[in-house]
Amino acid sequence: MAQAATRAIRWQRPLAGALVLLALAAAPVRAEDAQGLAHDMVGQWELATAERSKTCVVTLKPDAASGGAMKLDLEKGCAEALPFTREIVAWSIKGLDIVRLQDARGQPVIDVTEVESGIFEGQRTGEGVYLLQNLAAARALSKSTDQLIGDWSMVRGNDRAICSLTLTNTEITPDNFAVFLKPRCDSAVAAFAPVSWRLERGELQLISAKGEVWRFEADDNAQWRRVPDSVDPLVLIRQ
Repeated sequence: MAQAATRAIRWQRPLAGALVLLALAAAPVRAEDAQGLAHDMVGQWELATAERSKTCVVTLKPDAASGGAMKLDLEKGCAEALPFTREIVAWSIKGLDIVRLQDARGQPVIDVTEVESGIFEGQRTGEGVYLLQNLAAARALSKSTDQLIGDWSMVRGNDRAICSLTLTNTEITPDNFAVFLKPRCDSAVAAFAPVSWRLERGELQLISAKGEVWRFEADDNAQWRRVPDSVDPLVLIRQ
């Protein structure tokens, strides 16, 4: 028994040593990842509600603030658009992938993590989801709406046109524009009755007066296919 215990201890010691070495080797990698994220975050970002109806420009700076955080600037009007931003005084990186916008005590006002390249998402209890996106990319997305303005045909998978509609540049709310159905639309489309449209994270979205949303993703044929897909797909085709 004593010999077996001794052999076990001798076997465990190198294993423990190896684990310690692995942990030490991983630590610089984690530190480098955090430093890389901090470097990539310096610049201008758009903080917005999930539908981008309310936005705020945040400039993240590399300059040191108190408590190991970094300085930032909020665009004039941020407090009116997003009241919680009044509390934000600095930013920091937490862990490997969390960007924290924090108050004067170092507490999180909102933590965001990357969900897509250049797009971070966070949630505030009782308020919903907010997005932090590279400002240039956010504005480029808004400009791309111009390419979608005009007349479209809504077609079933069997190439049967069931409705014609017009996407306009008439802004109802920020980044939400009016859409008009033409007469003799399919009953399902007429019942849905979209009143506005928008581009949201790569999707073309039609929104009804009740707030219901039909989502379409671009395919390889410059068409927009409703998602989730089905055996009888619904496709938007430029007229």
